[in-house]
Amino acid sequence: MIRVQDEDFDIGAEITRMTEGSTEIGGLASFVGLVRDYAGDEQISSMTLEHYPGMTEKQLERLESEARERWDLQDVLIIHRYGKLYPGDRIVLVITASPHRQASLESCHFLIDWLKTKAPFWKLEEKESGADWVDARETDSVAAGRWVRVSDT
Repeated sequence: MIRVQDEDFDIGAEITRMTEGSTEIGGLASFVGLVRDYAGDEQISSMTLEHYPGMTEKQLERLESEARERWDLQDVLIIHRYGKLYPGDRIVLVITASPHRQASLESCHFLIDWLKTKAPFWKLEEKESGADWVDARETDSVAAGRWVRVSDT
C-alpha cells in the first residue's frame, strides 16, 4: 500500500493494521525517517517536501511492485509525507511483512535505498543562512547501486 500525505502517521497503528489477523507473517521490518535539526554545521528550522501528485504515487507503486517481485512478501506499506515539516517530525515509514525475517529485512532496506534515489520528492531546507534545495548524495546512489540487477543495466 502506498500513501503520500501531509498528515503525520502513527507507527503502532500502522503495524497493527498490517498484522492484525495475518498469522502467515513471521517477520516484520520497518524504517522511519525523521527530519534532522542540522545540515552540515547549520541548524535547520524546517524542511519543505514537494512532489508531483500522481507521478509520485506511480513511482512508489513501481518500487513496491519490484520489491514484491524480488521477495516473498505478505504486505508492504510505504507512507511518505509532504509539506512543511520540523526537526523531529516523521517523514517516511516503510514496513515490509513476510513469512521469514530475511525477506522483510532485505526488502525494507531495498525500498529505503531506492526511495532516496528514485522517489520524486524535492526537499527545501530552511536555515539561518537561507533556504537551500537538498542535492542528491553520492552515498545514497552507491547504497541504491547494490540493488541493481544485471538485467536492469
